[in-house]
Amino acid sequence: MGYSSAAIARAQRAVRCSPFYYRLLAEMGTNSVSVPTIAEDSGMLKGYTQRPLSDVATETELLWLVDVGMLRREVDGQGLTDSFRLTPLGRQLVGLWQSQGCPNKRANLADYVKNGAIRRLRIPDWLG
Repeated sequence: MGYSSAAIARAQRAVRCSPFYYRLLAEMGTNSVSVPTIAEDSGMLKGYTQRPLSDVATETELLWLVDVGMLRREVDGQGLTDSFRLTPLGRQLVGLWQSQGCPNKRANLADYVKNGAIRRLRIPDWLG
C-alpha cells in the first residue's frame, strides 16, 4: 500500500515526539501490547517509555499514534480492548528503521511545534 510522503512524515514526526521508544513499536509489530503493560513503571522498566506515564497519558499518546496511522486498537468479540498493534504504515516504518538501524529518536523544536499544532488543530495531511 502506498502512502503519501506527507502521511509518512507526519507519522515519523509523531513517533519522534512521543514518549515511546522504538522497542515498544518493534514489539507491537509482532504482539499486541496493552496500556497497563506500558503505563507506570512497568513501561519504563521494559524500555518502552522515557519516563513513567499514567494510564490516561499512555492511552492519550497511543491514540495520537492511532490518529496518524501508526497504530490500531485491538478489537475482540466484545468490542475495543486496551491493546494496540502496528498498522501497515507502522510496519512499513518499523521495517525501514530496522533496515537502517534504530532511528534518531530526538525531535527538534520545530518537530514539537508542528506535531503539537497538527495534533491540537487536527490539520489534515495535505495541509501539514
